[in-house]
Amino acid sequence: MKPAQFRYRSIAQDSARWEGFEFRSGDIIISTPPKCGTTWTQMICALLIFREPTPPRPLSEMSPWLDMCMKSREDVFALLRAQKHRRFIKTHTPLDGLPQDERVTYVCVGRDPRDAAVSWHHHWDNMDEAVFFGSREKAIGNDDIPELLALDPPPTDDTPKGRFWHFVDSAALPIHSTCSLRSTLHHYDLALDALERPNVVVLHYADLKRDLDGEMRRIADRLGISVDEKVWPSLVDAASFERMRNNADQVAPNAVDKLWKSNQSFFHSGTGGGWREFFDEDARKRYETRVAELTSPRVARWAHEGSRAGAQHVETEP
Repeated sequence: MKPAQFRYRSIAQDSARWEGFEFRSGDIIISTPPKCGTTWTQMICALLIFREPTPPRPLSEMSPWLDMCMKSREDVFALLRAQKHRRFIKTHTPLDGLPQDERVTYVCVGRDPRDAAVSWHHHWDNMDEAVFFGSREKAIGNDDIPELLALDPPPTDDTPKGRFWHFVDSAALPIHSTCSLRSTLHHYDLALDALERPNVVVLHYADLKRDLDGEMRRIADRLGISVDEKVWPSLVDAASFERMRNNADQVAPNAVDKLWKSNQSFFHSGTGGGWREFFDEDARKRYETRVAELTSPRVARWAHEGSRAGAQHVETEP
């Protein structure tokens, strides 16, 4: 096993919490930027692992966010040690912040960053900050918050449009950023660079929307999971946006911790495109200029289009 190269630390997470974690053969790490299909991918993994449309426990108990700062590291490790099923663990840490083990499958997921930005706005509006900071205080303490806010300042314009452009323009380094265009594209850069590794699977939100059945079959194949064809349609149905929203008390992350004002509102839309209300021609140019500053054209294409950008060839395209 190779140790992580970098430490990613923000108000919400600290990748140093992976140190000392004992992997098992077959473990799955779901590594995504925030608001890019994390919960969807966790649900798909749960459906494939348990092979039934109603997994046995709340999703965040079966697939905890290991590096989140709401629970003590010891409690999360104990939860994962006690699991008898194939483990599938959530993280928002990019690949270079995670220990690398050939026995582990790393599932990386992307989404149009503009949709992630809008979803992030709704995410914060729906979160009960008293629950988050109260749990964080009990788990690790809150004395470090002023330091972390200085490294990743919050938006000064708290309107939806202001938050969107704060996401786009934030200069915070990815190792300190909670959620920004810079950190999101950095995550994609690393995932696509690792595409040829046999234990790295790269998904895109747009592809899941276009062909959920086909993408679930691809995931199952990469994870070495076979599912009875008689059961398969019920699993695909259970992974649909509407089914997950209707079952939000079991599926929404940290629902058991009362983190959300509304568990159902965690699944705000799923359709995307809300950013268009901010986009005239000048805004489009401003956004595209910022993307070009942060990543290559090939990664930018994949970020905004998914497989239509030819992710399978991303390493060799000019």
